[in-house]
Amino acid sequence: MTRTVSGRTDHVVVVGAGLSGLAAALHLLGAGRRVTLVERDALPGGRAGRLERGGYRIDTGPTVLTMPDLADEAFAAVGESLRDRVDLVPLHPAYQARFADGSSLDVQTDAAAMEAEVERFAGAEEAAGYRRLRRWLERLYRAQMRRFIDANFDSPLQLLTPDLARLAALGGFGRLDAGIGRHLRDERLRRVFSFQALYAGVAPARALAAYAVIAYMDTVAGVYFPRGGMHALPQAMADAAARAGADLRFGQSVTRLERSAGRVTAVVTDQDRIPCDAVVLTPDLPVSYGLLGRTPRRPLRIRHAPSAVVLHVGTDRTWPGLGHHTLSFGHAWRRTFDELTREGRLMSDPSLLITRPTATDPTLAPPGHHLHYVLAPCPNTDIGPDAAAWGDLGPRYRDSVLRELDRRGFEGIAEAVEEEVLVTPADWTAQGHAAGTPFSAAHTFAQTGPFRPRNLVRDLDNAVLAGCGTTPGVGVPTVLLSGKLAAARITGRHTAAVPRRARPTPTAPTAPKGARS
Repeated sequence: MTRTVSGRTDHVVVVGAGLSGLAAALHLLGAGRRVTLVERDALPGGRAGRLERGGYRIDTGPTVLTMPDLADEAFAAVGESLRDRVDLVPLHPAYQARFADGSSLDVQTDAAAMEAEVERFAGAEEAAGYRRLRRWLERLYRAQMRRFIDANFDSPLQLLTPDLARLAALGGFGRLDAGIGRHLRDERLRRVFSFQALYAGVAPARALAAYAVIAYMDTVAGVYFPRGGMHALPQAMADAAARAGADLRFGQSVTRLERSAGRVTAVVTDQDRIPCDAVVLTPDLPVSYGLLGRTPRRPLRIRHAPSAVVLHVGTDRTWPGLGHHTLSFGHAWRRTFDELTREGRLMSDPSLLITRPTATDPTLAPPGHHLHYVLAPCPNTDIGPDAAAWGDLGPRYRDSVLRELDRRGFEGIAEAVEEEVLVTPADWTAQGHAAGTPFSAAHTFAQTGPFRPRNLVRDLDNAVLAGCGTTPGVGVPTVLLSGKLAAARITGRHTAAVPRRARPTPTAPTAPKGARS
C-alpha cells in the first residue's frame, strides 16, 4: 500500500490545466472530490496549447499521440469516452524515415505490414530480426507497465517484484542500442527504434534497454492524430471536467500557497483566494518548488534532457511524398548525441522531425495551404547556449534549418513561408521550464522510478506533484499517468492499467481530398 495524503480531501485545487492537471482533475472528480482547476493561460493544454495565425491553427506542443487508452481512462473516470469527444485518426504509416543515403522506410505499426516493409528495405534477414524485436518490445512493455510505469513509489524496495526479475531476464538493464542491435544489424533500422531515447534525455548508447518501451508505444501500439489538432485532446478533457462539475478558472496565475500546521489551506491567484483541502501542482518542478517554498535535497543535481528548437511554418505549398510525420536523419548519429548531451553544441549534421498535420486534417490551414512543424533537438541551457544567447542565435539557426531542409528535398521552403512561429530554449525558459527544455528531467537511472522526484511532498500533508518532472516521466502517455497517480495519492484509489498485447491498428480512413500531395 502506497502512501496517501492525510486528513480531509473534499476540495482539491489543481494548479495547471495541462494534460497531467486535466487527468488528475478527471480522476479526482470520478472519486467524488470537488475540484477547482486554475490555469494561467486562456485555454487548457499547457504545453499542448494552441496558437492561431493568419488562418493557421498551430499546436504548440506534442505532435505524436500514442496509447490513447490512457487518456480514455481519465474520461471513463467521469463516465465519458475519449472517442465520443475526440475523432482519433490512426496514422498509416506512423512515420516515414528518410536517411542521408537517399533511402526511406515507412514505419508501420501493423506487424505484417512492417515486416514486409523491412524486407523491402533491408532484406529477409532483417525482417526476421524485426519479428524478434517486436516480440521483445511487447514483453518489455508487459513487464514494466503495471509495476514500474503506472505505479507510485515510496521506496526503491517496491521494485523488488517478480516483474523486476522478468525485466532483468529480458535484458532491460543493459544498453538500449545493444538491445536493439541483438535483433537488427542494419544501422538505419536501429535508428528508427532507438531515436526515441533522445526525448528521454539519454543517448541510446547510454540509455537503459528498458526505455525501448518508448519505441513500443511509437512503433507497435500505434500513432494517432486527433482531428482538429493535438489541442483537441486537452480541450475535450477540460469540457468533460466542466461537465462533471469542475470549477475551471482560466487566465489566473497562482502567486502563493497559504499554509498552516503542515497543510496547504488555500491557493492564492492574482485574482482570487481559493480555500482547499489538498492541492495538486503541475507546473515544471522549479515553479512548483517555488510555490512550496522548498527544494528537496538530492544527492546529485537534477540532470535535464536536451531541449529543442521548434519552427512552425504555414506555407503556400507542400512537398511530394511528405506524410504526417517524417524523420529526416543526417549522416551522423553517435556524434549528434555527444553534441546534444555532452558538448553543449548545436547538431553539426542534424536529425529532424517534420510534422505536417494538414496531411490528416486540411482544416488546420487555409484552403490549399499547409502547416509544417519542424523540431530540431538542441542542447539545454545548462550545458549549451544560455537563454540570452538565443535572442541572436535563434533566427540564425532558423535560417540554417531551412537551408538544410532545402538540401534534403524541401526545395524553396523558405520562400513558401507565409506565417511562422519560432520557439527556442529562451521561450521554454520564459515559460518556466528548467534548463530551457520542455522535456524536463532526463531519464537517467538515478532519475527513474523511485529515484525520480517524488510526487508526494514531504513536510506537507496534502500537497502532490504531477507532470513530466515527477513520476513516471516525460511524454504524453506518462504525463497522463502522472495525473492519475497524483489523484491516487489523494483518493487512495488506483487501478493499474492492464498491459495488453498489441492490437491491430484500425484501417486508416481514406484521406480527405487535398490532404496528401
